[in-house]
Amino acid sequence: MPNDLEPVQNRYTVIAGKKCGNAVERNRLKRLTREALRGYHPHLRPGHDIALVVRGNRVELPTLEVAQETLLRIFRRANLFVADADVPLPGAMVTSAWKATGTDEGNP
Repeated sequence: MPNDLEPVQNRYTVIAGKKCGNAVERNRLKRLTREALRGYHPHLRPGHDIALVVRGNRVELPTLEVAQETLLRIFRRANLFVADADVPLPGAMVTSAWKATGTDEGNP
């Protein structure tokens, strides 16, 4: 969904329900999804609230590469990539990081 934040930015949430497994498995699935999302974040059009609902279990989402393939397909279908973005392929090294927000930029 588009948002009206100033400065223009994306917000993300990752949700995994109890059907995904116990707390350890749900947290693992969410960590995998967030790590895959981190690589695509710089290539997404800003100004959206994005909610990712994890369905299935660790058998269906066993590795980071599978999570990247899934997010790539979702973001392409939703037309969320910047038009001329050089989108990394699944399995490629993630070289970007989340940018700090607020007044403490640059401070650890």
